[in-house]
Amino acid sequence: MSRNSALDLPEEDHLNPVPPPGQLPAAARSIVLVGMPGAGKTAIGKRLAARLGLPFRDADAEIESAAGMPITEIFARYGEPHFRDGERRVITRLLAGPPLVLATGGGAFADAATRAAIKASGAATLWLRCAMPTLLRRVAGREHRPMFLNADPAEVLARLMAARHPFYAEADVTVTCTDESPEATTRRVQDALATAVAPQRLPVGLGDRGYEVLVGPGLLARAGGLVAGLLPSRKVVVITDSAVGPLHLPALRDGLEAAGLSVLTEIAVPPGEGSKDFARLSDVLEAMLSAGLDRRTAVVALGGGVVGDLAGFAAAIAMRGVPFVQVPTTLLAQVDSSVGGKTGVNLKAGKNLAGAFHQPRIVLADTDTLATLPPRELRAGYAEVAKHGLLQGPLWEWCEAHGAAVVAGDTAALTHAVIESCRLKAAVVAADEREESAEGGRALLNLGHTFGHALEAEAGFDGSVLHGEAVAVGLGLAAALSARLGQCSQEWPSRVVSHLAACGLPARIADLPRRFTVDALLGRMAKDKKNRDGTMRFVLMRGAGDCFTSGDVPREAVAALLRDEGAG
Repeated sequence: MSRNSALDLPEEDHLNPVPPPGQLPAAARSIVLVGMPGAGKTAIGKRLAARLGLPFRDADAEIESAAGMPITEIFARYGEPHFRDGERRVITRLLAGPPLVLATGGGAFADAATRAAIKASGAATLWLRCAMPTLLRRVAGREHRPMFLNADPAEVLARLMAARHPFYAEADVTVTCTDESPEATTRRVQDALATAVAPQRLPVGLGDRGYEVLVGPGLLARAGGLVAGLLPSRKVVVITDSAVGPLHLPALRDGLEAAGLSVLTEIAVPPGEGSKDFARLSDVLEAMLSAGLDRRTAVVALGGGVVGDLAGFAAAIAMRGVPFVQVPTTLLAQVDSSVGGKTGVNLKAGKNLAGAFHQPRIVLADTDTLATLPPRELRAGYAEVAKHGLLQGPLWEWCEAHGAAVVAGDTAALTHAVIESCRLKAAVVAADEREESAEGGRALLNLGHTFGHALEAEAGFDGSVLHGEAVAVGLGLAAALSARLGQCSQEWPSRVVSHLAACGLPARIADLPRRFTVDALLGRMAKDKKNRDGTMRFVLMRGAGDCFTSGDVPREAVAALLRDEGAG
């Protein structure tokens, strides 16, 4: 037998038989079981295949059949690299046929090329995760396997777990195995597969700095497997706030550590805009460096927009730039601030006036975290969804029909709002990353924000006016200004205000819990980042889906609008 043909499979169809009539596969795609030796991949795989009406194949058995020799002999004659190459070809060929359940060898999914081939096939991957005591009992009597020859099984398993678990964590679904019966484990596996929801992936096309926004449930638990391959090392620093940390940090920590990522330190800042200043930024940087951060260490932001902006800015300037991962936990952050790479802190002069563009490696928008939001925070986040609706057009009509469900916490409505908002923002950012377009472009995302940022800054970022609440008022003012300038019909201001008010948001200046003066707000707007050559610029609208930027807005018209809307 030649070296090159030792693992070539024959072309016969018996490797991938088509189920007979009446036994069509119950699953739409193949299922690949991965895990350590002794995890039960074959025992569980056979039972799962029977339950689903799918054929079962064991990759190791197929390899031995094709090679005409046991795996121990393949290793001895040709070495591991040759075995892995053949293993990949066998697995690729099996997954190219009709759906099946496939049990893989313990090292298969740890091989980068094989892992990529499995993912490219579209198969669902499931990690059977076992603790050391369970594995030791199950591998007893397997001393003939290459890895256990003349070795202590416990030492071998410990070494393999450290090396392979980080890759197993990339599986779509994880089921922890115990000493229960194989039938009981199989039921849990089937349930886990049936209820698993694959995240939606939205690309942000920025060339070699491009990344994906993942939206869906359960992403915190899978965080390590989703981010590990994108980071230069397995060391991270987590930045969160003292309100979010107790709720979501344990799940994120477990998810990161399951993939072998080491959390050097967890830094919690006080919640609220007050943490977005240079004093807090300095504290965060000192804590990161004291924990041992180097240029290959990633910063993971777990929280709302404040945490994302602060952590992102810290990542942008620490060591002149380190990798950054966004894990937004609020509606506002998931639909807006986590996507696009804008980071920064506030100054006394205004909001976000110091910062940097620093794109994340990935954004994990775990929709499960939205269930923990206070109602006021949920409503505030919805203001950005409404803004995206006005920019996009059809999404505004969806907002008018389903906005009440979003602020009521309806899971399906929230998920749709996040996905469509991220889709819009990802496209805008890809086209105009640094807001350099002469007209329109990324600046359009500031619809309502010239007014909103002025209201926030004048309120002192003290929490009395949340960002989303200020944006909601700003949207109403932008629509009213557009109507006064003859850019849109008179129905739009009342339509925008009525919808936001119906969703429980302040929609007019008079709805806010404090008073503002015209001169003070105009002074704030004069420092807005969009201004050019001392001229205030506004995002105006002709209708939903038809917005534009303009510097041709008389100061007197803005002052009159503010006065009429309740400013003193």
